Amino acid sequence: MALPVPETTLPLEGPRPDMMRPGLGLARIWRLVCNPAPGRLCYALRMAAGCTTTVLVGEIWQVPDLAVPALVTMALWQKDRVTNALAGVGVNIAVLILLAIIYGLIRLTLDHPMGLVIVIALLSFMFFFLGSASKLKPVAYMLGLITVYGLIAIDEVPVGEVVTRALLYTDLFLAVPGAVMVVLGLLICPSPRKILTDSIADRLRMACALLRDPDKHVREQATDMLRSGTTDMMKSAKMAGLEKIWSPRDLACLRQAASSSVAVLALADEASRTGIAADDATCLKQTLEEMAAIFADGDYPAAIARPAVSSGSATACAMADLLPDFATPVPDEDKARKPEKKSGFFAGDAFTNPDHVRFAVKGTAAVMLSYLIFKVLNWQGIHTCIITCFIVALPTMGEMISKLTLRISGALVGGALGIASIIFVMPHLNDITGFLVLVFVVSLIGAWVKTGDERIAYAGFQIGLAFYLTDLKGYGPTSDMATARDRIVGIMLGNFITYAMFTSFWPASAYDRIGDRLRTLADCLRGQADASTAQKRADAVAQTQSALLQSELTLEYAMSEPVHMRADLPRLEATRMALDDAGRLSEDLLVTPDRPDLSERTARLEQIAR
Repeated sequence: MALPVPETTLPLEGPRPDMMRPGLGLARIWRLVCNPAPGRLCYALRMAAGCTTTVLVGEIWQVPDLAVPALVTMALWQKDRVTNALAGVGVNIAVLILLAIIYGLIRLTLDHPMGLVIVIALLSFMFFFLGSASKLKPVAYMLGLITVYGLIAIDEVPVGEVVTRALLYTDLFLAVPGAVMVVLGLLICPSPRKILTDSIADRLRMACALLRDPDKHVREQATDMLRSGTTDMMKSAKMAGLEKIWSPRDLACLRQAASSSVAVLALADEASRTGIAADDATCLKQTLEEMAAIFADGDYPAAIARPAVSSGSATACAMADLLPDFATPVPDEDKARKPEKKSGFFAGDAFTNPDHVRFAVKGTAAVMLSYLIFKVLNWQGIHTCIITCFIVALPTMGEMISKLTLRISGALVGGALGIASIIFVMPHLNDITGFLVLVFVVSLIGAWVKTGDERIAYAGFQIGLAFYLTDLKGYGPTSDMATARDRIVGIMLGNFITYAMFTSFWPASAYDRIGDRLRTLADCLRGQADASTAQKRADAVAQTQSALLQSELTLEYAMSEPVHMRADLPRLEATRMALDDAGRLSEDLLVTPDRPDLSERTARLEQIAR
């Protein structure tokens, strides 16, 4: 039963038109695809180069089903050299474990078809469960894909060679991308410290853009950047610490600068809404541009003079007050942070929350139904339906539906590029160079989309998935149109089966998660108000913005669900308005920390969350 919509002082005249349309609009998706976010092109170029190098190595070593190593490279490629190397090493370690597992399983299931079916089911359940309830979430599905596919490939080789080939192929599927990520990543990827300083510079430049009378597109890009908080920047700082070539003091200053850059961006957004004097805006822009240039060079400013702004604008004064301590970390004795609770490998509710088991059961059912169809039809070319099940599984119905269009459109684009290249490009290729150029160009298209906003990243991966599975057969390019047809059919079949399973049995609604998101957001706002120094307020506002992003994504997913699951539109509209108000409140607290209406506005969030 729906709870009554809480009373609110915000104007509520019925659902806004954009709230009546579920999910993201096409215009918004297109803007996300075209968004020239800072660093996106370089990231995409490096990812495309990694995928192309994997294909080249696979051609030299004659790796079968070369699409799989190329997909692993696209899935795991990282921004900086340290994270890339760690991922590559981790993949190569995983190879040894997978080889031992597959060797034992092959010995158990060889000539025992029913035993093979049981093993595939158990492995699928295990990897889906790990993907839902453990820290292995980013790579659990990829490991499951490789392991299950390695077992299925047994039927495609002679019995006398089955063990050797299965072990060798599984080794190459992960060892090749792992080696490429380690070697090539160290050569072409920047240091995580450079990624961090560039990110800080990007936020300062965006703050300058907001102070120049921005249009709606600049505001939208600024909001997207603001909502990302400091999550990625803190990961870069952590990876920079692993390099052991930067002093702890410098990294501490950069961590503080990362939080301060989010606070400056939030204040600039506040200034663009409320307005500040032109002289104050010019003075602040000059200082911010000078700081951005220093960060872009890989350094940070040690001493920043407070800009001489007038006292008439509280927002301008708040931004000016923040700059002298922009990169000054809070002293250890003043941090007074609660001891962090160490998290284990499994989530706290891994063995108590039935949703993890249900997710694993649904994923396993999708894999087994795909495997059954694959075997009954005896249609070897559609084995991609099994691979797809591991790639597209998502926990809530809203996520499944909101990304289904992206998956299908990405698969259609990638498949169309693959078929077009077979018809119009392959006949004119005389050597490996032309083929690698083709792989690089299409990989760049997929990587560009994949490196964009998380709302569209799935489409980029699906472009690569469809193209690789269409144009890479055996260990080289193919001109066989039947291959393209079969593999696209397999992708679509896998998408449909996964969607049907996850939406028909124990459908988990994103609506049920809104309450937890809103309560977390309210706690962050109160923590922001309790912060006693400018540095602590900067840290707090970054946490608030990250909580806002998660709340907004959950609401978008809830709006993508069928009407019977989002029938309470007034409550969803109240949630949207409360999130808009929370975004404004987060910025207002940087100007006036002791706002008298704080309790009322956070209580509204908690009332909606009930």
